[in-house]
Amino acid sequence: MAWNEPGNNDKDPWKNKGGKNQGPPDLDELLNDLGKKVTGIFGGKTTKGGSGSGKSFSSIGLSILLIVASVVYAFSGFYTIKEAEQGIVLRFGEYSGTVEPGINWKWTFIDRIIPVDMQSTRDMPSSGFMLTKDENVVRVEMQIQYRVVDARNYVFSVTNADDSLNQSLDSALRYVVGHADMDDILTSGRESIRQSVWQELDKIIAPYNLGLIIVDVNFKDARPPNEVKDAFDDAISAQEDEVRFLREAEAYARGIEPRARGRVKRMEQEAIAYKAQIVLDAQGEVARFEKILPEYQAAPKVTRERLYIATMEKVYGNTSKVMIDVEGGNNMMYLPLDKIIQHQNTSNRSGKTTYAPITEPNINTSPSSSSDRSDRFSNGRN
Repeated sequence: MAWNEPGNNDKDPWKNKGGKNQGPPDLDELLNDLGKKVTGIFGGKTTKGGSGSGKSFSSIGLSILLIVASVVYAFSGFYTIKEAEQGIVLRFGEYSGTVEPGINWKWTFIDRIIPVDMQSTRDMPSSGFMLTKDENVVRVEMQIQYRVVDARNYVFSVTNADDSLNQSLDSALRYVVGHADMDDILTSGRESIRQSVWQELDKIIAPYNLGLIIVDVNFKDARPPNEVKDAFDDAISAQEDEVRFLREAEAYARGIEPRARGRVKRMEQEAIAYKAQIVLDAQGEVARFEKILPEYQAAPKVTRERLYIATMEKVYGNTSKVMIDVEGGNNMMYLPLDKIIQHQNTSNRSGKTTYAPITEPNINTSPSSSSDRSDRFSNGRN
C-alpha cells in the first residue's frame, strides 16, 4: 500500500504537515537534525525545541580531534630511501642535508625529499658529422658511461647535470676530431681518439662540480658520408693490404735470415776445416821429407828406386790396364787385366778354366830403354 493512499494514516516519509503535499523536505530542517546528531556525539546539549545549544564541539571532542590529527601527521612524515639512492632534504626550499638509504622521517608540508640514484651506471650517446684536421667530413658515434658520486653537486651545481654533461661531451668530441686526421679516426688511431676524448671531457666538467664521474668511453663507429663511402672503403682496403704485405715480408725476412746465417756459419766452419786439413797435409809432407832426406843422403840410388817402385805401385793399383815396354824390341806388351779378371770370374762360376790371350799391338815408335828415361829419379832430383 502506498503511503499516500487512503487509510495509511498519512505516513509521509518527508513528514509534510499538510499530509497531501508531496514536495521535497525542508533543507533547514535536515541541517538542524544533522547538527543535533553531531552535537550529541561530542557531548553537546540540545533544547526542547530541537535547536543546538550554540556550541559545535566540546573540549573533549576537540582534544580527540587534535590527537587524531597529530597521529595522522606523524605517520605521514615517514618515507623510504632505496638502497642505491641518497635523499636530498629541502626545508622551505633550502638545502638542509642528505639522508642515507632506509626509513626516515620528515616534516610534512615543510620538508621536501629528492631521491638521487648513486649506484646505477648511466649511458649517454653522442654522434654527428664533424670536420677533421685534413678538412674531411666524418660521422663519429661515441658513448660514455657515468654515475653520480656527489648527490648535492649533482642537484644544485647546475640546472641540469645530465644536459651539461651531454654538451660537454659534444664539445670534447668535436675538439678531438678536429685535431686528428681522418685516416687515424677511421683506422689505426681509434684508441688514441677515445683516450683523448676522455681526458678532454674530464677537463671540461671539472670546474662545474657536476657530482659525476666518467666510468668509460666507447668509440662505437666512425665512417665517411654515404656519398663517398665506396671510395673510402677502397682506400681502407688498400691500407689493410699494405699492412698485410708488410707483415708477410717481415715474416719472409725472419724466415730467410736464420737460414742464410746458418749457411754462412757452415761455410765458415768448412773453410776453417779445409785450412786445418791443408796445413796438416803440408806439415805431414814436410815431416815425411825430413824422414826420407837422411836415407837418401846415405844411399841415393837405393832410395830412388824404392820411391819409384812405391809410386808405380800406387799408379798400377788404380788402373786395370798395363803396358810393358820390352827393352830392345819394337813391340809394346799390353795386358788387359780387367778382361783377364772378368774371364777368370766367369770360368770360376762355370767350373772351367780359360785363359785370355795376350795381344801385342805394334807401336810405330822407337823403343825407349830404361837407361834413356829422364825422370826426376834418373837425374838425381827429388
